[in-house]
Amino acid sequence: MNDLTAPFERLLADVFPLTTVRAIEAGRNADASWERLEDSGFLDAMVPETAGGAGLSLAQAFELLVAAGASVLPVPVAATMLVRALLAQVGASAPAGPITIAARVESLAQDGVHAHQVPCGMTTQWVALSQGAGWLLLPVAAARREPSGIHGSLRADFHWDALPAETIRADSSVDWMAAGAAITAAQLAGAMERVLAMTVAFANDRVQFGKPIGRFQAIQHQLAVLAENVAATRMAAQIGCTSEGCLPEPLRAATGKARASEAAALAAPMAHAIHGAIGVTSELDLQLFTRRIHEWRADFGSERHWNLELGRAFIADCRGALEFMRASIIPANEEIFV
Repeated sequence: MNDLTAPFERLLADVFPLTTVRAIEAGRNADASWERLEDSGFLDAMVPETAGGAGLSLAQAFELLVAAGASVLPVPVAATMLVRALLAQVGASAPAGPITIAARVESLAQDGVHAHQVPCGMTTQWVALSQGAGWLLLPVAAARREPSGIHGSLRADFHWDALPAETIRADSSVDWMAAGAAITAAQLAGAMERVLAMTVAFANDRVQFGKPIGRFQAIQHQLAVLAENVAATRMAAQIGCTSEGCLPEPLRAATGKARASEAAALAAPMAHAIHGAIGVTSELDLQLFTRRIHEWRADFGSERHWNLELGRAFIADCRGALEFMRASIIPANEEIFV
């Protein structure tokens, strides 16, 4: 944990309490909350010091990304941190407002672009996406935006008939799928840690047959499996974010997201099973986290997608499994202890 983590967590708790998360999911404007984040300077945590930021690498910013997930933020804070850092690298100024990442992009006739199922599409003002050998930052104001229609979801589709004049262009190549996978795995780790804490607290408080349900062996077993998957998610997500720069190593990002998405498929229903019927009610905060966990599980590739990528890489490597992992996935000690 770096020196920025604790004050960042306090800021998020103040600016985005769960009542505010609920309100923004219901359609309330997030501009005032976002301005407080921009004024704090945390969004430039990964921007080089020469450009006015804190100069953190992706590995050093990991705990900040976990904190963003633990707060189930309805705005794309993690993506904005990353894109601001990339803009600084190409000498471009970051625009005001939240920035999200689109990995599923379709190029249309006459320079049109269609971005599918964009995370935080309902609260973003800019969308970063690849085009040709470089990438673009497109203003949402110039696009047609279509919400996903799923309850509480902040995803949206965007359609630009042509590139607007406000478009920011960068010539560098970015693997947005891997970048999004790495930061989403970190957010999954944070959200699942909150779900575990909420579930343990509920099991200790809920009394049945004269004693807390957490004392029953069946519930203890479920809690143990949940805790195991939460711990594995954090470890895998940290591997996915182990990089000296602001972009992840693709195979490490694949490992982190594959394990995090796999755990998400187990953790969310297990937490609901322990909570019983009350767990699915809108009044309980648990569903704010489990809905987002399910959505993040699929964002930037599910476990199936990334396990296939890892399998293809292993087959092409032509070495044993241990040698492949040592060379391509497992960080060296000096990379872990940054």
